[in-house]
Amino acid sequence: MSLEKEASIRMEYVYFTSESVTDGHPDKICDQIADAILDAALKEDANSKMAVEATIKDDFILVYGEANTQATVDYAAIAKQVLADIGYKETYDVLVKVNKQSSQINHAVVSDESVGAGDQGIMFGYATNETESYMPLPIALAHALSQRLSEAKATIDWLLPDGKTQVTVAYDGNKPVYVHTVLVSASHQAGIPLETIQETIMNDVILPTIDAHWITDETRFIINPSGEFSIAGPFSDSGTTGRKIVVDTYGGVGRIGGGCFSSKDPSKVDRSAAYFSRYVAKSVVAAGLADKIEIQLSYAIGLSDPLSIHIDTFGTAKRPEAEILEIINANFDFKVGNIIKELDLLRPIYRESANFGHFGRDGFPWEAIKPLKF
Repeated sequence: MSLEKEASIRMEYVYFTSESVTDGHPDKICDQIADAILDAALKEDANSKMAVEATIKDDFILVYGEANTQATVDYAAIAKQVLADIGYKETYDVLVKVNKQSSQINHAVVSDESVGAGDQGIMFGYATNETESYMPLPIALAHALSQRLSEAKATIDWLLPDGKTQVTVAYDGNKPVYVHTVLVSASHQAGIPLETIQETIMNDVILPTIDAHWITDETRFIINPSGEFSIAGPFSDSGTTGRKIVVDTYGGVGRIGGGCFSSKDPSKVDRSAAYFSRYVAKSVVAAGLADKIEIQLSYAIGLSDPLSIHIDTFGTAKRPEAEILEIINANFDFKVGNIIKELDLLRPIYRESANFGHFGRDGFPWEAIKPLKF
């Protein structure tokens, strides 16, 4: 093949990139603190209404927000335990500023007739058949790498908890063809040679994680491009709950809603309706109605039913979109109370969701596939 012909073929590819972060990233520390607090409240009081977040910088943690719960929650102890679980060994000062949820919001959410949405907002769900997990390949691989990097701390004693990954995939139309670039930044103890870091990350993290059929001679591997990364975690950057909503969802594929997930109890549709729309989207694609689909929901505070439901199959529908929407409405009840009940969301399951994406991993009820009747 001539060089001119080969270059022409390459120009037809579209490149898409997604990133992930490890559990030791400062923002993810705060997501885990928030969801560990939520789990602690739900464990004692399933009706807890929680929106308690965290911010971290250096050895200082601020825990703040609103809570309406019968549970006894030791916010400072939970925050410190999360840091210890991740692998941070410093001593942390924790300031807690948590008030009771506004009675006006609580009255709108809880009524004798139904459960109303905890706030207004828009939520999106997405699914694609390009991977077995019904997730876009770039974010699926980025999450797999960050999870492997986090787990590697158990066997590589010089690795530190903070880290980031990024994967670029070449697409031919809607079909992923190969991995174009893999980027890993791993924090480490001072004094470790860059060559050792790069060799270890390649052999122990990248190659065991990315299936060889995605790798070609053109695949580029970049490991710790900044050089030394021994000042890391909250000592190199601040962290706050809810700042990784693209990482948490679909890696930039499709749209994202207006709010984050972590810290919010299921009455907050930013979380529960986003989970439900993923559940719906995955079921639609699994049923063969489209190769990929995005679902948008909108809600108003205090109202149980969505204000609108919109779908987009990006030209991959096997039936008219109007018919697919009819099938969705015939098989799913989008009332807030039903979402909470059908997905069994009043349980302490949320800290596990905070790392490596809220979607595409087994074990969560919104990742189930519902057989559709049509």
